[in-house]
Amino acid sequence: MPARTRTALVSVAALVLLASGCGEPPRTPSTPDGSRTAGPVAVLPDLTITPDPRLHAMLPEAIRAAGTVRVATDVPYPPFEMFAEEGSGRITGIDYDLGQALGARLGVAFRFEAQKFDGILPAVQAGKFDAVMSAMTDKKARQKSVDFVDYLNAGPGWLVEKGNPENIAVVTDVCGKPVGVQTGTNHQKLLQQRQELCRAKGLPPIEILAFSKDSEAQLALRSGKVVADYLDEVTAAYVAAEADGGKTFSTVTGRRAVGEYSASPMGIGVSKDHPGLKEAIQAALQSLMDDGSYRKILLKYRVPNIGIAEATVNGALD
Repeated sequence: MPARTRTALVSVAALVLLASGCGEPPRTPSTPDGSRTAGPVAVLPDLTITPDPRLHAMLPEAIRAAGTVRVATDVPYPPFEMFAEEGSGRITGIDYDLGQALGARLGVAFRFEAQKFDGILPAVQAGKFDAVMSAMTDKKARQKSVDFVDYLNAGPGWLVEKGNPENIAVVTDVCGKPVGVQTGTNHQKLLQQRQELCRAKGLPPIEILAFSKDSEAQLALRSGKVVADYLDEVTAAYVAAEADGGKTFSTVTGRRAVGEYSASPMGIGVSKDHPGLKEAIQAALQSLMDDGSYRKILLKYRVPNIGIAEATVNGALD
C-alpha cells in the first residue's frame, strides 16, 4: 500500500476556533489534507465526542501516522448514507454520523468516499480503502474479503406503491412479477432463494431486475417497471416516509411477507491489511454504545430498535 502523508500538527487555539463556530456544528475538525486533529468533535448538536488516547494507541501505526481511515460507502441508501442536500456532495446518514463518532473517539478522521456497492470489497482488497460503512450485511462469504465489526441488526422489507395495490402479503405474491433489488446485496441473494417458494407452489419465477443503486430501483417502482423494491426494512420505511411527503410509497414487512432470513447483522467491513484496526474500531464502537452516543445517533434517524448492545466481530450465522 502506498505510504501515506503524515498529518500536520495543529494548535489548540485552532481547535477551539473550529469547535466554536456558528451555525452547524463542525463535522470533522481537520488539517488541510482532511486528517483528524486532536480534541473533542461535535458530531451532532447535542453530541460531542472526546478522543480516548488508549483507543488511539490501539490503531495500526500507518493509520495513526496518516490520521485518517478511508471509508467506502454506497450513496444514496437512506437513512444509512445519503447526500445532505440535492446536488450536494456532502454525505450524511447513520453510517456517516457513526463514522464521525468512531473517528473522534479514536482521534483520527473517518473520511468517506462514494463507491458502487458491488465494487466496494474489491476496492478494499486493492488497498483503496481501509474500511466499509455501507449498511453491509455481515456474511461468511464476505469475511473472506474483510473482517466485520457488527453494529446494527435489521431485516429486509418491500417498498411498494402507495397503498400496496399489488396486495403483497406473502412472499409468493411476487411470483411471476418484476421486482427491483440492488446488485451485489444480500437482498439479491435472498430473492434468488425465494424462487424455490415459487417453484414449490407451481408458480412462475420472480422476475428479478437488479440495479446498480437502490435509487434506480425506486425510480423503476415509480414508473411501474417493477411492482416492488426489495431492500432493507429501515431504508424502506425511511423512503416511504420521506419521498414526496409520504405520498408515493408504502412498505410491507415481516417474515411472512419477505420470507425467512437469518439474523446476520450489519457490519463495518475492515481491511485485513491493517492488523489491529478491527480491534480498535470494535473497542471504540463499544465505548459509544456504553456511554449512550451510539443510541443518540440512532434516535436522530428514528431507528433505535435496530441497535445492538455489544460490538461483536464476524458474527454472521451463514
